[in-house]
Amino acid sequence: MSQITILAISGKPGLYKLISRAKNSLIVEALDETKKRFPTFGTDRIISLGDIAMFTETEDIALYKVLNAIKELEQGKTVSIDYKKASGKELQDYFTKVLPEWDRDRVHNSDIKKLLQWYNILIAAGVTDFDQLKPTEGDNIDDREKKEEE
Repeated sequence: MSQITILAISGKPGLYKLISRAKNSLIVEALDETKKRFPTFGTDRIISLGDIAMFTETEDIALYKVLNAIKELEQGKTVSIDYKKASGKELQDYFTKVLPEWDRDRVHNSDIKKLLQWYNILIAAGVTDFDQLKPTEGDNIDDREKKEEE
């Protein structure tokens, strides 16, 4: 199983796959049908999906585990709820099926919508093995940038 790095870039819709590293930037490719490639720089707020976790009542759960739970619930298909039009209660009820112990105080409806949007993007792009999103040692974007600077 090869690791891939999927990134979210603040201010840009969608998700991006890390293609390579340049001297002062990361080269990314959009996970949509355009497959557009472009550089991102240290001034962009970039986060790897492997570095994201969801708040629960006990301990934080890595995003790849939450994505796997959605995949299991939806049998590998896109989400069955229209997250764009769903009410807050509908979103919360749906998310309770995915992650029953989620922290209702710290996880907002907008977080649930973003998660479901990301899940659909990943499924549409053919990324269905969410275990490959697990962070590996030194697989944090900040760590990689520090190593490049040294």
